[in-house]
Amino acid sequence: MPRVLISDKLSPAAVAIFRERGIEADVKTGLTPAELRAIIGAYDGLAVRSATKVTREVLEAAPRLKVVGRAGIGVDNVDVTSATARGVVVMNTPFGNAITTAEHAIAMMFALARQLPEASASTKAGKWEKNRFMGVELFAKTLGLIGCGNIGGIVADRANGLKMKVIAFDPFLSEKRAVEIGVEKVELPELLARADFITLHAPMTEQTRNILSRENIARMKKGARLINCARGGLVDEVALAEALQSGHLAGAALDVFEVEPATDSPLFALENVVCTPHLGAATNEAQENVALQVAEQMSDFLLTGAVSNAINMPSVTAEEAPRLKPYMELARLLGSMAGQLSAGQDDAIKAIRIEYEGHAAELNRRPLTAAALAGVLTPQMGAVNMVNAPVLAKERGIDVAETVLERRGEYQTLLTITVSTHQGQRSIAGTLLAENKPRLVAIKGIAVEADFAPHMLYVTNQDKPGFIGRFGTALAAAGINIGTLHLGRAAPGGDAICLVGLDGPMPEAVLAEVRRLPLVVRATPLRF
Repeated sequence: MPRVLISDKLSPAAVAIFRERGIEADVKTGLTPAELRAIIGAYDGLAVRSATKVTREVLEAAPRLKVVGRAGIGVDNVDVTSATARGVVVMNTPFGNAITTAEHAIAMMFALARQLPEASASTKAGKWEKNRFMGVELFAKTLGLIGCGNIGGIVADRANGLKMKVIAFDPFLSEKRAVEIGVEKVELPELLARADFITLHAPMTEQTRNILSRENIARMKKGARLINCARGGLVDEVALAEALQSGHLAGAALDVFEVEPATDSPLFALENVVCTPHLGAATNEAQENVALQVAEQMSDFLLTGAVSNAINMPSVTAEEAPRLKPYMELARLLGSMAGQLSAGQDDAIKAIRIEYEGHAAELNRRPLTAAALAGVLTPQMGAVNMVNAPVLAKERGIDVAETVLERRGEYQTLLTITVSTHQGQRSIAGTLLAENKPRLVAIKGIAVEADFAPHMLYVTNQDKPGFIGRFGTALAAAGINIGTLHLGRAAPGGDAICLVGLDGPMPEAVLAEVRRLPLVVRATPLRF
């Protein structure tokens, strides 16, 4: 039974989802880093909000851990790089609190435009300063969105309803999508120069960090107002304070800060600044939604292999997972064979190509490719899985390509994995029998039909009389039983292949004896 640790407060309904689906769920909140490291090794999953810090040290103490689920959007508290390197899936819940966060940005914009917090404080203090708080309308003003994904799109919809002019900067926003949601796509310099209000809805990445730098704040339209309900590190807070004090900017509304909890900031003393303590997702509806969503996603992954909203792995829906499973296993086995036959060569792998034909070409291929890469790289690098394989391939400069062949060949489905080194190429092809049993069908273009066995021996030899007899005699003399034996050749008298299924591992001494046999070119033990 899978075990999940819930280290931050989640809805009781979310805890119930784990338990109802047969997953043991332990709720232990308020753990110190040392306490978390001491117990995390017993768990397959870790569910967190923002309080728990999933550091490299925590991940190193968790050999069983398969998934970290963040009930919320931001994963700043999770070391995604270390998780990926260790093959741990990191999930978030990008849609559960999208409406709540978008509404908070709109609320902050209203509060800023009409100076509501200051007016409220003044009135409660017994003053009636009607002439002091002169605001501005949102109607017909230009709103600039920096980031126009899910939350930004909702903000755009609400702003259009307020009859604002909406412009957006987002490298990933297509022209078609911009038209659909009623925004004008622009580059950042134009947005800074035109927008009366600017609201941020971008994730924290190396590309977006400090996107509103001192230089970019200076480029903002004089009298503009800034709203940030995304991430604190997107804005240079010192430069923002100076721009507000100088009158270059009319105001700012901030829900997030570079350092949180934010207990001191040069912005706090400014009357034209509205601050809230990271309340973007703080509604009952959002907290319930993200908790339920993360519980469902983690349960699906641990029980069926379905992957939803993963930061570091291709998505696989719950409906796809059962169908993809045998194809993923075929891809892994073919990749493993190609990797084992390439391991120990004088030069490294420089390219991997995966060809999909027949039924396999119609599937979600990203997880199949990830499985194939894991198979290829594991013999050479050890602990590699579908999560870290694409990253490891990229880090090592391995060119990975997918090819989809629309033709219908001899097999209903066919996967071919080709590994290239400076010494040449080696291809392994396979299919599924009865849609679920992996079967090898070709090696280096030579037809060799064989089932995969836990232990096998791959031999290349010269196709001449006497090889099979000497080979069988050598194994018999060593007490090695042959479970299956499959032969193939390119042409009579040319290169030939012998693939043997064994009952156990091939002893080194027997392997050395086989390699000394006449006509043997190469002998490689395989393990699956």
